[in-house]
Formats: sequence, C-alpha cells, structure tokens
Amino acid sequence: MNPPSEDDKLRRLLEVGRGLVSELDTEAVLDRILEEARAITGARYAALGVLDEPRTALERFITAGIDESTHRTIGDLPRGRGVLGALIEDPRPLRLADVGVHPQSYGFPPSHPRMETFLGVPIVIRGQAWGNLYLTEKEGGEGFDDADQEAAVVMAQWAATAIENARLYESSERRREEAERAVLGLRAARDITDAIAGVVEVDKVLELIVKRGRALVEARAVLIMLKEGDDLVVAAVAGHAEDSRGRRVPMATFTCGAALERRRPERISDLSAHSRIAPTELGVPDAHNALLVPMVHRGAGVGVLAAFDHGVGGRTFSPEDEQLLRTFAASAANAVAIHRSVEADRLRAAVTAADAERARWARELHDQTLQALGALRVLLASAQRRNPAVAGDPAITEAIQNIELEIDKLREIITDLRPTLLDDLGLGPAIETLLERRRIDGLEIVASVSMEDLEGLAPELEIVIYRLLQEALTNVARHADATKARVLVRPSDEGLIVEIQDDGAGFDAGSPTSGFGLGVMRERVYLAGGQLELDSGADGTTVRAYLPVGKPVADRRSGADQVAS
Repeated sequence: MNPPSEDDKLRRLLEVGRGLVSELDTEAVLDRILEEARAITGARYAALGVLDEPRTALERFITAGIDESTHRTIGDLPRGRGVLGALIEDPRPLRLADVGVHPQSYGFPPSHPRMETFLGVPIVIRGQAWGNLYLTEKEGGEGFDDADQEAAVVMAQWAATAIENARLYESSERRREEAERAVLGLRAARDITDAIAGVVEVDKVLELIVKRGRALVEARAVLIMLKEGDDLVVAAVAGHAEDSRGRRVPMATFTCGAALERRRPERISDLSAHSRIAPTELGVPDAHNALLVPMVHRGAGVGVLAAFDHGVGGRTFSPEDEQLLRTFAASAANAVAIHRSVEADRLRAAVTAADAERARWARELHDQTLQALGALRVLLASAQRRNPAVAGDPAITEAIQNIELEIDKLREIITDLRPTLLDDLGLGPAIETLLERRRIDGLEIVASVSMEDLEGLAPELEIVIYRLLQEALTNVARHADATKARVLVRPSDEGLIVEIQDDGAGFDAGSPTSGFGLGVMRERVYLAGGQLELDSGADGTTVRAYLPVGKPVADRRSGADQVAS
C-alpha cells in the first residue's frame, strides 16, 4: 500500500479534527486518535499513555495494532519507565531510528512484538501534560520523518482539544444529573415531610420513603427494618424483593444491627464476604452489594434503611448515595418517632381513663353497694336481737353470713380496683397484701421481692409494677389451673425485672382469644419504656417485664420499641 501524499495527510488531518471536535465520548476520542495516527503516519503500532495525578507515571496505557492474545502474552502494561519515561520527564517530541539503542531503553519483555523506529509526542491540555502519543514500526522499515512528526503533533493538538471538550461535556452532564437528582430529592423530601405532618398511618409513610429512596439511588431493592427488642423487623419493602414485612432477624448476628449500634452508615461491596445473614432471609435474593444507613432519633437507634444492588453492572453505592439516604433515614426515624409518640399519648390517655373509671367504680361500690350491704347486715342482726321469734331462725343467720361473705368479696374487688395501700403505705406493703390475698385463694406463692429496691420509684412506675403483678396473678388464679407461682422483683443493669412464673397448663400466646389481660399489661409496660416477654407452654407460663428506672417516661420513649399487638 502506497503511503499517503502530503495533500492526503493534510486533508485527513482536517477531517480528523472536525470529527474529533464533534465527539463527546472520551473513550471514543482516544480510540479514534490511535487509529488515525497509524493511518496518517504509516505506523504499525500506536499507543496512548495517560499520566497519573502527580504526572510522574502512566496511569493507563491504550494500544492499537496489538491483538488480545499478544496482550495476554506480554503481561503487565508499561508504567512509564525507560524511553516512555524520558518523554514524561521532557514533554517534547522524541523521534528515534532504533528505540533499543536509546540510553534509557529497558528493552522489551518476552513475546513483545519487534519495535525499532519510534515517534512520541506529548498531549498538552491547558499548558499541562495530559499524556503521550507513541508510534512505532513505520511501514517499509523506514524511520519517521519530519512530516510524520508534524502530523503527530497536530494529531496530539486535535486530541487535546477533543479530550478537553469531552471532559467539559462529561462534567456538565454530571452537574446536570446531580442538579436533577437534587431537585428530585427535594421533591421527595417535601412529599415525605407532608406525609409525616399527617402521620396517621406510619406504614404508608415508610412505604413512600423506600419507594422514593430506591428511585433516587437506583437500587434494586430498599428495605426499612425497625428495632424491636434485640431484633430488627422488616417494616417496608420496595423494588425487586419479596414482601418480607414482619420478618425478624437478630441484631447481634446481622450486619445491619452493627451499623445501627455504631450509628454510622456502612457501604458493603461484597455481601457474601461481609454479611453474617444472607439477604435472602430478608426477601432480597442474589444481592451483591449494599448501603446500610441507621435510623436515629434524638440519639436513639430506631431502625435501619438498607439499599441493595446499585444500578446495573455491579456498581457500588457512592458517598453521594450515602448522603442522600441519610436524609431519607432521618425522615423515616422522625415518622416512626412521631407515630410512637402519638400512639403512646393515645395509650396513656386510655390507661389514665381506665384507671379513673376503676377509681370511680371503687368509690361507688364503697359508698353505695358496700354501705347498703353493711346496713342490711346491721338491720338483720338488730332484728335477731330485738325479736326472739327470729333470733334462732337459721335462714336469717345464713343470710347474715352470706352478706358478710359478699362484703368481704366486695372489699377485695374495691381493693383490686383502687389499691389504697399503694397510696397510703407504698408499693412494698401493697405487694405483700396482694400476695397474701392470692395465697388465701389457695395459690402457693414463693416471692423474692427486695423492699429496698422498691423505694424511691416514680408513682407511675409503682402503679405499673403493682398492676402487672395483680393482672398476672389474677390470670394464674383464675385461668392457669396452677398450684404454685413464683414472684420475682430484682434490679438489673438498666432498671427492674418483674417476673411471674406458674406451673399451670399454659396457653397459646398467639391465639386472638387468649388475651387474659395481656394487652393491658403490654400497654402499661410500653408506656413505662420497658419490654414485656411471654413464654407459655405445657409446663407453665412466665411473664417477664424489663422496666427502666430513673428517667421520665417522655425521655425514654424516643427510641422505645412499638407495643406488640
């Protein structure tokens, strides 16, 4: 093939310049430069070295004219030593008849194609070296001449202009995409704020958050998991995942739990190597990478917002994605906290109303029914004393005995409704009286209650402890078919543990018909900032409550668990 004439070279350089300036893809620009440089100069091989940030070595090395199998045989690509390094140190055109005799030549690795003639020119952008264009092995074994060098210099200048244009375009596109994401993020934040402001159904707010968050970070799936005791419970799901709402995983054995404990987001590039629980257990099969952002409200961990598999092609989540999901996690934490605050206020009002109603019934039974029964007893007793005819009447005697029995039962009911001992003498004596009444009913009770640990408790917490014991022991006496019970009240690291255990037949705690006042007990413990556990089986039932001590209820509720249904 005849080499191109000078006119052909000039014409081709102009065409290349027009084409390169219109090209906005940097990779396409680089490939075009190499092919056109080979064609214009008659070089068999061409390469383009891209300098690293300090501009002391090659960060990338792109070639043309060498096939893939030869690339694999050669091995590692050059990093900018030898003759290539000379051009980096002195960015001026370098033309050699035999590259092997240059004083800085290192030679070539085994299996490298034969190369003698060499032409290298720098690519300079805004006065700074960006890289170098290398040409070797001109056709016919001739050396590169002045015309080839001039053409290569022009190609390098065209390349610099095209690369700068492509870079500016790519930077502009990134800024445009970032601006669009910011606008979408602001719209999503506004919608979420509006939804939180009327947080009637927190599930719908969380669903909105996972859907909007997934769209903005381009995740395959996004989940919200809320902290309940020592577990994380899936509360909302969006994307390519199973509807795993309600699924529980232990915090201690799950990477999400570690992120929540540390209160720091975590980006995981390889879930198979770092996650202690497979994402499949959360309904997200074949997940490869993840972004875990803790949901924190006033310093308390509420849950975790978890995104899985960023975009396509296995890309990992970026710091920008992390920052964006932080905003969504904060919104989710606020929504949950507001909902729980509203729920706590509702429960508190219901419990207060129930206690007030108990007190009203206690007063009415005491002031009316109990007084009426007492007056009837006095009347019958007086009739026996005044009228000898009825003094020995067994029916009158039996009636008086029955009235006295009902008066005793009524007093117990009044005491259950309104434990005056709790107001008059304190929690310790009230508990002792309660236990003694249940022993009279035939229940054998072994108690371990330290009176010292019950001193100085807040009045509302005293009521919670008393009502919890009262309700649990009533259930044992009336429903458990038990003969023995054990009552334990002891301090723990965070407060008090109240435990009631019986040897009864047990029951199905998950059955909707097996309430036995469990809902009321859970509500009272929930309002106190504690946690209630229930374990029931054929060998008996254990009710255990963990109650914090020393802080007002309002301060404890910011991160407390939801009351179990």
